[in-house]
Amino acid sequence: MRLLVDEFEVRAPQEIEGEVGRPWDLLVIAERKFLSVEKGPDEILVAADTGVFHRGVHLGKPRDLGEAREMLSRLSGDWHRVYTGLVVMGGGAVVRELVSTRVKFREISPEEIDWYLSREDVLDKAGAYAIQGAASAFVEEIQGDFTNVVGLPLGALYRALVRCGWIPVVGRGSGG
Repeated sequence: MRLLVDEFEVRAPQEIEGEVGRPWDLLVIAERKFLSVEKGPDEILVAADTGVFHRGVHLGKPRDLGEAREMLSRLSGDWHRVYTGLVVMGGGAVVRELVSTRVKFREISPEEIDWYLSREDVLDKAGAYAIQGAASAFVEEIQGDFTNVVGLPLGALYRALVRCGWIPVVGRGSGG
């Protein structure tokens, strides 16, 4: 967020993340988060939720390292999709977008998975990896927005902020 906006405030949503069975559910969860936060009259509010899907199956945050190992083994040598449900509201506009990025991992050996799991805390990461960390060594190809895989699609967010009245001006923050 700081790459786009100088000043902003993070407000924790009241909504507890729900079940995700299909990518569209991420947009529903983002909207629930959005609706659970107080909004001032001149503010622009952003909510998002990101998930990893492999062959149509949602890979959420692993419960333990065993499940993380299983997830990374599934992703090894194959394509998967990362989706983010993004909701932005301000200036009388509401923008909802489901952003998708395809990622292909190269074949990963069990030893490489163990190495990775010893280096990174993955229990809070969808699909058991963070592409901005050591997991980048496993990526063979990306089709789409890299920042979406990190967790916040900056291109889509930028366009949504502008549609909601934000003006990118030198020396000016978000205005709210």
